[in-house]
Order: sequence, then structure tokens, then C-alpha cells
Amino acid sequence: MPQLSNMIVPYIIIIGIFYFLVFRPEQQRRKKIKQMLENLKKNDEVVTTSGIHGTVIIVKDKTVVVRVDEHSRIEFDREAIATVKADAVKPEIVK
Repeated sequence: MPQLSNMIVPYIIIIGIFYFLVFRPEQQRRKKIKQMLENLKKNDEVVTTSGIHGTVIIVKDKTVVVRVDEHSRIEFDREAIATVKADAVKPEIVK
């Protein structure tokens, strides 16, 4: 029986290392993304997964309407939002 425990210990150590190097960081990343998507609000500057930059104008349950130009609006699934720009400085429109 002592030989069996000597064989199992290295596998348990490998599984523990694998958990802390792969699974845990992935869980934390998913949690952060979920929190970001739940906290979307009007006037947030966002970038979609396809690289479209815009401003959130309407937040719905499963979708978000993003203004990409003066007269252009696109409705995206919430999951399509890749990042929210922090402290985005909006340039003034010169007329």
C-alpha cells in the first residue's frame, strides 16, 4: 500500500499546479469580463470584439446599442463588447 501512495502524490501535485496555472486564472478572467458586461452603462466608450469603437447609448437585457458615428447606430449582443475604455477623453466636435 505505501507504494500506491508514493505513485499518487506526484499526480496530485501536478493536478494542483495545473489548477493554479490554468483553471484559476481563466475563472478570474471570466469573472472580470462578466462584471464588466453587467456594469455597462450609457455613454461608456467601448470596443467590440470585431474592433468597432463607439459609445453605448442604450443598454438592454441581452443587447447594447452603440453609436459609431453621428447618425449610425449598431445593436450588439453584450458578449460582443470586448473592452470598456477607462477614462476616455471625448474630443470636442468643431463646427
